[in-house]
Amino acid sequence: MSDIAAIVAEIAAEMREATERGQVADYIPPLACISPDRFGMAVVTAQGEVFTAGDAEEPFSIQSISKVFSLTLALGAVGDALWRRVGREPSGSAFNSIVQLESEHGIPRNPFINAGAIVVADVLLSGHEPREAIGSILHFVRALAGDESVIIDERVANAERETGFRNFALANYMRAFGNIRHPVERTLGVYFHQCALAMSCRQLAMAGRFLMHDGRNPATGLSVVSPRRARRINALMMLCGHYDNSGEFAFRTGLAGKSGVGGGILAVAPGIASIAVWSPGLNDKGNSQLGALALERLTQRTGWSVFQPRPVA
Repeated sequence: MSDIAAIVAEIAAEMREATERGQVADYIPPLACISPDRFGMAVVTAQGEVFTAGDAEEPFSIQSISKVFSLTLALGAVGDALWRRVGREPSGSAFNSIVQLESEHGIPRNPFINAGAIVVADVLLSGHEPREAIGSILHFVRALAGDESVIIDERVANAERETGFRNFALANYMRAFGNIRHPVERTLGVYFHQCALAMSCRQLAMAGRFLMHDGRNPATGLSVVSPRRARRINALMMLCGHYDNSGEFAFRTGLAGKSGVGGGILAVAPGIASIAVWSPGLNDKGNSQLGALALERLTQRTGWSVFQPRPVA
């Protein structure tokens, strides 16, 4: 793995020189202030080595990447019963689309579009106050990252609430179908706060290790989820993690990945590495433009891919 450090440094240098950097998510005011010149990358290998470059230690708003962690918690809480309330299919629509909910009776296509993640937040709220559900998400992510400095940025959470009219529409629409079971304001309070998690690339790559290790946290040796469930979460990330750009991302990188409009991407090469990249400028599908390019170059130079044959033990 000694070459990984050089590869990561080379990619970061190439991204610094890029001129087409995308547009920041200016519809959330705190995100509109972030410079598109930022770029960070962190790679954590199955052997425990950590390679970073660029702004890999700077916290950013992980936004929809948080849906991976909330989904993991919800599956732990209710198991496969979750799939009665949210589907497992790619949407082919924008992450905040309301179109399919009409014909599909308030059941979101998957847990990574906004509607699906709002249902997941509603599941996590069951039997709890919003502050307790939010606290459990924060505690879980801190434990996965092995870092108590992970926080929820209240400025971002408040801005999400003040500007999240479409998310309110999605939640109210699903409540009309009976698929949101708590008051919309409480469910969305959980959802907005999970999206406001602030993490660095290093912290995010560390938090994703359990998906690389068949569901086990390598720092503790304890199981986070079963190997079967870890594989299924990775499959959902590959199929749905970049919304209506998921096919293109899989085609170019061959990795399971989840993006966020804060410019981050968490990617997983099972058995090999957990990777986080951050570049705030987004493409027209709402995914990090340079982040996706950096991951494509990483896989080209390493050969990492879920489609790459691995030796049979």
